[in-house]
Amino acid sequence: MSEQTESQVDEGVDTSGEAELPESDRLYTPAPGEAQFTLRAVVVGCMLGAIVTGMNLYLGLKIGWSVGGSLMAAILAFSFFSVLGKSLSVLETNIAQTAGSGAGSMASAAGMLAPIPAMFLLAKESGDFVPPNWWQLYLWSFAIAYLGVNFAVPLRRQYVVIEKLRFPTGTATANTILAMFAKADEAVEKARYLVYIGIAAGGFMLLNHFMPWIAGQLGWENLVSLEQPPVHKWLGVGAIATAAAWGFKVYIGPMMVGVGLLIGPRVGLSLLLGAIIGWAFLGPWAQDMGWAPEAIMSYQKEGVWGPRGWILWPGVAIMVAEALTALALSWRTFLAAFKRLPDSNLPEAQADTGQDIPNKWWIGVLILGAIFTVVIAQFVFGIEFYLTILAIALSAILANVAVRSTGETDINPIGGMGKVTQLAFGVMSPSMIVNLQMANVTGAGASQAADMMQDLKTGHMVGASPRKQYLSQLIGIGAGVAVVVPLFFLFLPQIGTEQLPAPAAMAWKAVAEVLSKGLDTLPPMAIEAGIGGLVVGAALPILRTAVPTVGRYLPNGLAMGIAIIVPAYYSVTMAIGSLLLVYWQRANKESCERLVYAVAAGLIAGEGLIGIVNAILTMFGIPG
Repeated sequence: MSEQTESQVDEGVDTSGEAELPESDRLYTPAPGEAQFTLRAVVVGCMLGAIVTGMNLYLGLKIGWSVGGSLMAAILAFSFFSVLGKSLSVLETNIAQTAGSGAGSMASAAGMLAPIPAMFLLAKESGDFVPPNWWQLYLWSFAIAYLGVNFAVPLRRQYVVIEKLRFPTGTATANTILAMFAKADEAVEKARYLVYIGIAAGGFMLLNHFMPWIAGQLGWENLVSLEQPPVHKWLGVGAIATAAAWGFKVYIGPMMVGVGLLIGPRVGLSLLLGAIIGWAFLGPWAQDMGWAPEAIMSYQKEGVWGPRGWILWPGVAIMVAEALTALALSWRTFLAAFKRLPDSNLPEAQADTGQDIPNKWWIGVLILGAIFTVVIAQFVFGIEFYLTILAIALSAILANVAVRSTGETDINPIGGMGKVTQLAFGVMSPSMIVNLQMANVTGAGASQAADMMQDLKTGHMVGASPRKQYLSQLIGIGAGVAVVVPLFFLFLPQIGTEQLPAPAAMAWKAVAEVLSKGLDTLPPMAIEAGIGGLVVGAALPILRTAVPTVGRYLPNGLAMGIAIIVPAYYSVTMAIGSLLLVYWQRANKESCERLVYAVAAGLIAGEGLIGIVNAILTMFGIPG
């Protein structure tokens, strides 16, 4: 699972109980002349990846998370051709999966979940600068998206071939591809569940657009006056109204249930705990004390803060502290990322030399991407060239760490990488644009490098050509950017509202504001609340490391922080989804393991894609 908090939810496959990979982790030997880099594989992969990136954009702006596209692209590409009575080869399926993964990750890698919406929100609030238009954003997204994929290439030999790091998602994808060819009927069954459940979820949310009550947001807060003494708001006749006013509503959200099925009970219950802490205790307390007297869902209005704006600070503090503390505690991983093992494994390392990605390819693309990034940063954002060069250099270092972390744990700390860059550039420049977009460069590098390495791991296990995977990834990236930029502008009017609260963007925005304006702009007692959040966020990873027996029972701080920022009913629904996973596992473990990813992906994709339709309806003034 990749932390985005900006977090990417993993592919729904539990690899924690798998046996260690054998000394040789090659699972498949391609037939001589087996089809691989074909037009049909690349085109279908890009089409599926474009769908995934649209879904991820909606999901990420809603709850701050996105899902990987590798398994979805592999299953759907295989099933698509099976339905047509044709079949892809194993290597073609890998190419379709690689292109789909590259395109599907663009919502995150292009910065559309955090730094870009944060910049637009700041521009709207301050009026100090004009945000980029659609073609400027296209140029910027293309520039930074092509950096990280090249950071990954020189690391492949060490991490995939010599050290054989597990890269759990990549390993799971390789096993899934081979399992589909062994059990074609099972692959078609999974695809059928995904499509049917996706249609049902999408139809439900389309109906909800015209009848907003259908999802269950009943508006109990309107039934009873909230003008009661604070202690009585949560007791007696006002309890239901008060709970609803603070976000504890009945909400039937297919996407949230699907995410709950993927994240499991520990993260799900951590979300529920964070929602209770933020929306049942901290928010009402801040309002009753007069620190945030504005409307409950208000961040700030004419200098007066609302509870939502006040609880943002402990929520952000928890996320930042846990991310940075966990990064600091992984110092051994950091150092190991720069070590090379003895050459005892060189014969195997050289076994696929004929298919290696030529140095002139990736170095050339990296140089062009870096130059393009420097020029566009100066042209679009007015950022001095030396600051962008420094950000690219820092991105290369942190991408190395992200790849190592992903290979060992399947966790890519993109949020932590971004916060490191925000803090570093906050010292060098007070500009919020510099702060956000230089961190965007780092986040893009970490996201794309880890994503590419997962795909290279899959390719290595099925005997694919790294250079053909590289080409398919480059094409997929272009397809993903081409789709995600116009979709971002489609969603832009809703970003920062209750419909799309963009919690990751709010976190990045908050850090940029503090670093640029100082602490005087914060609401009363927010500093003290933030310090408390820092202590909690730092303590959780320290306790997990120092006392492992206790650590397994501790909540996930990143999930708690997200739950404090997003409306409470999102967290409640995801927690319910995670408990449904527990029930399913106990009722029928075999069917759960076989179908949970397809069911979850269907729920997420159905609402995510109809979210695009609903945004278009709203844009043309066709509300319910």
